[in-house]
Amino acid sequence: MEMLRDANWVLSVGTFLPLAGVVLLLGVPKANEQMIKMVALLTSIATLAVGIFTLTKFDFDKAGSMQFVAEHEWIPLIKSSYLIGLDGISLPLYILSMVITLLVVIYSLNHVPDPGNPKAFFILMLVLQTGMAGTFIAQDLILFFVFFELVLLPMYFMIGVWGGENRQYASLKFFLYTMFGSALMLVAFLALFFKTGAESFSIPFLVENGGAIARNVQIWIFAGMFVGFAVKVPMFPFHTWLPDAHTQAPTQGSVILAAILLKLGTYGFVRIAIPILPEAAKAWAPYIGGLAVIGIIYGSLGCLAQTDMKRLIAFSSVAHMGFVMLGISTLTSFGMTAAMFGMVAHGLITGMLFFIAGSIKERYHTLEIKRLGGVLKQLPHLGWIFGLCCMASLGLPGLAGFWGEFPAILSAYSPAPGLNETVFRVYMVIAAIGTVFAAAYLLWLFQRVAFGEPKPEFAGAAHGHGDHSHDDHGQGDSHALEDVNKFEWISWTPLLIAIIVFGLMPNLLFKIIDPAVQGVLTGFKG
Repeated sequence: MEMLRDANWVLSVGTFLPLAGVVLLLGVPKANEQMIKMVALLTSIATLAVGIFTLTKFDFDKAGSMQFVAEHEWIPLIKSSYLIGLDGISLPLYILSMVITLLVVIYSLNHVPDPGNPKAFFILMLVLQTGMAGTFIAQDLILFFVFFELVLLPMYFMIGVWGGENRQYASLKFFLYTMFGSALMLVAFLALFFKTGAESFSIPFLVENGGAIARNVQIWIFAGMFVGFAVKVPMFPFHTWLPDAHTQAPTQGSVILAAILLKLGTYGFVRIAIPILPEAAKAWAPYIGGLAVIGIIYGSLGCLAQTDMKRLIAFSSVAHMGFVMLGISTLTSFGMTAAMFGMVAHGLITGMLFFIAGSIKERYHTLEIKRLGGVLKQLPHLGWIFGLCCMASLGLPGLAGFWGEFPAILSAYSPAPGLNETVFRVYMVIAAIGTVFAAAYLLWLFQRVAFGEPKPEFAGAAHGHGDHSHDDHGQGDSHALEDVNKFEWISWTPLLIAIIVFGLMPNLLFKIIDPAVQGVLTGFKG
């Protein structure tokens, strides 16, 4: 069994198996929808099975060091290699990407959005999965960049083809913003390569040698990476693409975007920018923290101004990722561990909120908050699940959201040596005020949507429990509203369990993440 632990095939199989599913789907006739759905489902189940196998073979006592490392020559001309590995930072996100993809596929079995074409839809989803998983295991900057960019096209088409009325505008905005960020990030990677002797793009090599680069040069290289990763997070003021993308994206696109894609940026800071350029990280930290707390307040106020449920949840992501970036900006293991936990918690909770928003839209054909109401009366199961997710999102103790937000706020009290304590304590106070706003907009949303009497236009809709067959676009019987159906129960239950389990037992994640974060911060001189 020792051979299996050291085997270098596990991560490659887990990452590229979805592409095998894509090849199979290409051979399935477009008209055979059942077969298409079955291939996509079995592929995502098989991928998660490989992920669970990886989990069982992962040495949790050595979570701070890279495991399942594989290295092969790839592009010798530019000294880039196929170098992959997994540690306590990337493991939770790697597994989360597999879980979310499977749950989205299950949900899609009964919810393929307009204009249909499940074959193209599932192919894009599987390509997306490879890009997400690959980003979290890549240990070479060029390989990281390839995977980082691979997610761009599937998401562009997912929004642009299956999105809402303004889908073309939203998808183009998403594409242009991300491409702009990526271009600057690539320039920063190349500068890093040449400034470390043009020897290798290997992240471990650059972590060892990046600290030797002159401080002023480090600051400029970090600036390029900062823009690239900040657009992806997205941080204020690079956030404007997110509400549009979320509002127009189909439910599945919104879930994947919220649960995984936003984490690519924050993961980039933790894995690449901070450990490779420690002096620049210190110089930039106060500004990152400042933008993070602006994002928290701005995102929260933006939520209070929204009339569309999906757009409100999108703005809440800007605020929540602000807490994550505040934790990262402290440059302490406490803050960065809280940030990593916050990434996973946000993925679970906000992914669930977008699932719920999608199901509400399917039933009521609107997400206008003023038109909704009385969901608890008409759809009690959906209403209670929505309530639980709102409580988790506002950071109620005992649920996962609490352990992402509050330790991140607390970490600002004592930032890394060399950072201005007073400044970060001001950030801490502002962030704490942001939690009050979060409670305001989430409770307001829940109260408006779930409580009271149904609006007259929906009041006559009978409450049904059965699994009535809706068509793929949610155009079921307009006179009957169905509570949570079996596809929704199957795809939502794991997320709901995880939100509660990680809320009650946060150490399940903390003990994996913390050793790896401490390893990342080894290069920091106090």
